[in-house]
Amino acid sequence: MKKNIVALLPMKGNSERVPNKNLRLFNGKPLYHRVLNQLQKSKYIIDIVINTDSDYIKKDIRGNFPNVIIVDRPASIQGDFISMNEIIAYDIEQVTADIYLQTHSTSPLLNVNTVDNAIEKFLKSLPQNDSLFTVTSLYSRFYWGDGSPINHNPAELLRTQDLPVIYEENSNFYIFTNESFLNAGKKRIGLYPIMFPIDKIEAVDIDEPEDFLIAEAIHKLRFPL
Repeated sequence: MKKNIVALLPMKGNSERVPNKNLRLFNGKPLYHRVLNQLQKSKYIIDIVINTDSDYIKKDIRGNFPNVIIVDRPASIQGDFISMNEIIAYDIEQVTADIYLQTHSTSPLLNVNTVDNAIEKFLKSLPQNDSLFTVTSLYSRFYWGDGSPINHNPAELLRTQDLPVIYEENSNFYIFTNESFLNAGKKRIGLYPIMFPIDKIEAVDIDEPEDFLIAEAIHKLRFPL
């Protein structure tokens, strides 16, 4: 059965560490345009929802992406200390779908092929799994704060590529259903999730000013004009 899949791309107007981050030019276009353009190319996503409190972002969306659904963020869920899960809960009350994919405008190196591959994997995993989240595979020697090893035996100096892999949740994107979100206590990672490893470069997240410069440089190399 064909599933109704909606992408959620929440964006607030204020950004502390990188001012006006979402509208800052990224290789000539506002940052959020990059991931939004990729989502629009998906074979499976039928609608894209942007939840925002910014009149500037709303105006830019209406001028450049008239088919995108804009959800006005109410004052009750505005601010730097509001959980993303609270915003998602509000969005899924406004827009009904079988499956939701939530991502961030701060992941400009995300590729539509990765999105579609993840959706396909999630659909095949149903009903055994109820959600999917992206991870970065790490092959390194890790230690707890007290100096004790996590994933290796210091007496055996194995090559790092032979160590047990550890997965880092990279917050690139999440896939879930309304039911799994509610069953998990309004959390995007459900009770029976699957991990989806992605390329380290695609996982780059813009959080600091230096991240913007790094991501922009990589984008120029991978997607030359």
